[in-house]
Amino acid sequence: MELRRNRNSVFQIGYHIVWCVKYRKQVLTGPLADDLKELLLQIAQENNFSIEQMEIMPDHVHLFITATPNHLIASMIKALKGVSARFLFKKHPELKKQLWGGHLWNPSYYVGTVGHISEEIVKKYIESQRTGD
Repeated sequence: MELRRNRNSVFQIGYHIVWCVKYRKQVLTGPLADDLKELLLQIAQENNFSIEQMEIMPDHVHLFITATPNHLIASMIKALKGVSARFLFKKHPELKKQLWGGHLWNPSYYVGTVGHISEEIVKKYIESQRTGD
């Protein structure tokens, strides 16, 4: 990950994001998975963040996203999951038969931050900044 800059900050922000299909149904295959990949890239571009790596598994999605400090993780995930669900249900109406209740995605998700330094190094650096010790 490269250092990036905007008007008032220098940053390196990356997220590993995972979310699952409702009921862990294995529906993300074939043309549906291809449509989802295209759509997620489009959503990211429209919202000014980048999907650096993506893997669509039959029952869940893995993304590595880079963003600016102005991006809220919850807002990015809401856009990705919300827009993709609406589009896929419209383009693939057979999904509604497999997923009762009208929801494509499980409401929860995993997010982990990714950086070039470890938690231990950050803590040691901050501790070393004390004056008078």
